Amino acid sequence: MMLQSRSEAETREIGRKLGEKLKSGDVVCLYGDLGSGKTIMVKGIASAFGIIERDITSASFTIIAEYDSVPPFYHIDLYRLTTGEVPELGLQEYMGSQGISVIEWAERAEGEIPDNSIRVSLNYKEEHSREIEIKGIRINSL
Repeated sequence: MMLQSRSEAETREIGRKLGEKLKSGDVVCLYGDLGSGKTIMVKGIASAFGIIERDITSASFTIIAEYDSVPPFYHIDLYRLTTGEVPELGLQEYMGSQGISVIEWAERAEGEIPDNSIRVSLNYKEEHSREIEIKGIRINSL
């Protein structure tokens, strides 16, 4: 599915709609350049689980943030890691658990990611415009 976003608010709304379709055990992988809107997308997804937007931040020092929602929500940001460091994180404890795992910079964990994950690519079109492609087994409309 291909979507267009012309603002942060639209990207957040697309994320919220995606979040409403997720269920326990789902893994969402986010791909895109620095500043493409991945964290804004996470904020939207998290809002579907009642998580306050300001509680979602890019990884400065926290790589995995756990939120006590129903189901549990895990925000995993691999920006500061190399591909070789990812296996040491124990991502399998989060992915496929009873929670929802959303992974920024997912390309750094390709060997760890389940085949049935939902993949979201955010691509620049213009200054405030993004093309968002969502691929996943169950996600065919928002």
